[in-house]
Amino acid sequence: MAGNGGCIPNGRGYSTLAMDSNALMSSTDEVSDVESEAKDAGALFVLESKGTWVHAGYHLTTAIAGPSLLTLPYAIHFLGWGPGLFALTIGGAVSSYAYCLLSKVLEHFASRGQRCLRFRDLSEVVIGKSWTMWFVTPVQFGVCFVTLIGVVLTGGYGCKLIYLGLVPNGPVQLWVFVACFGAVMMVLAQLPSFHSLRYISLISLVLCLTYSTCAVAGSIIAGRNPNLAPAQYSVEGSAVHKMFGVFTALSVMAGVYGVALIPEIQATVAPPVTGKMEKGIALCYTVVFVTFYPVAISGYWAFGNQAQGNIFDNLVPSEGPELLPQWLVGIASIAIVAQLLAIGLVYVQPIAEVIEGRTADVREGKYSLRNVAPRLLFRSLYLAIATLFAAMLPFFGDIISLIGAFGYTPLDFVLPMLFYQIVFQPSKRTKIFWLNWSIIVVFSIVGVIGCVASFRSIVINASTYHLFANV
Repeated sequence: MAGNGGCIPNGRGYSTLAMDSNALMSSTDEVSDVESEAKDAGALFVLESKGTWVHAGYHLTTAIAGPSLLTLPYAIHFLGWGPGLFALTIGGAVSSYAYCLLSKVLEHFASRGQRCLRFRDLSEVVIGKSWTMWFVTPVQFGVCFVTLIGVVLTGGYGCKLIYLGLVPNGPVQLWVFVACFGAVMMVLAQLPSFHSLRYISLISLVLCLTYSTCAVAGSIIAGRNPNLAPAQYSVEGSAVHKMFGVFTALSVMAGVYGVALIPEIQATVAPPVTGKMEKGIALCYTVVFVTFYPVAISGYWAFGNQAQGNIFDNLVPSEGPELLPQWLVGIASIAIVAQLLAIGLVYVQPIAEVIEGRTADVREGKYSLRNVAPRLLFRSLYLAIATLFAAMLPFFGDIISLIGAFGYTPLDFVLPMLFYQIVFQPSKRTKIFWLNWSIIVVFSIVGVIGCVASFRSIVINASTYHLFANV
């Protein structure tokens, strides 16, 4: 049963049962399955399957094409022009390929009467409960929580930029803006279902196009500024530093392309699901192409090996001459802050589904006081904890790198191919067999070394920060 971490019977499965020769037994099984599904409040209230492929594309775009793309010049500065753009292209190709494979695995089970609504559901069916309990579920929930921390932190930072544009040298500290942003998130997080975010995700897509355009325009303006030193594109440092830099860059890109929510996003699509998620992925990667490459190229062109963890750290320096007009910074900051609210809501959904499944009573409506009260309490508590960590630990670039290495790499660049190999068992004579195993091996190695490199970077940079730092 889905409520216990398994896949649930879907409409197609019911039809198959109804066609069984023993009609009475099939009918009894069908009623039992319907009752089991009805008891799953997480699926019923949070992962309700009512959307279209367009809605799935909106959600996926929100999860991938976010302000983390502003770290791409920082990632490329560890690699240089050629290797940097090559790695960016490979990351996009492999991630989109992996998401299509994972979608096909989900469709495979759905076509046989088992629709897996959650990553842990699919994992239990394919690789068993032990691996799911001790690896897949903790990693996915950890990724969502740390991503939420990054979202709240960046949202607070964006609010601070808006404030400083209105009140230059204003005294309000960063942690205050982080707390305010977290408070707004607490209110919006009360929207009961993933599907209810579809129009917010559409607005998120437009906002991504807005601030990425501002970042590109800002980089061009800054790069042509005579007061700015000419950019240098050499990869600096010792051989060891360069090696760790490569894996840090790859981890950043894994984090930028990562989503870790494909099953949950596909769960919002109304049955039949066949072919719909692939269309949503195509929509998402169209937006990715027109945002990632321009930001990465223009940002690195303008600042070279001095590109910082967020390109706006370069465009709005704390010291030195102003590089951009305040109105451009203001538009970008407002768009970033607004989109971060949408991204945060998307990454709240896996935990919200668990909370709903444990505390809600399906015999009451989703808006009943009986179900609204625990939703308000536990979702707010979850956001409060994430906000506290965000205010304490301002390491945006390094956090994205660590998330990419530890979480997104296995969930998005290893498990989809592994699941496909186990479920479909392609012949060793086929190219897809060797392609999948090559990706699994390469990205497993990259993930492990990337974890070490990212942690090393955090340790090095930790000396420049303190708790609740006003960066």
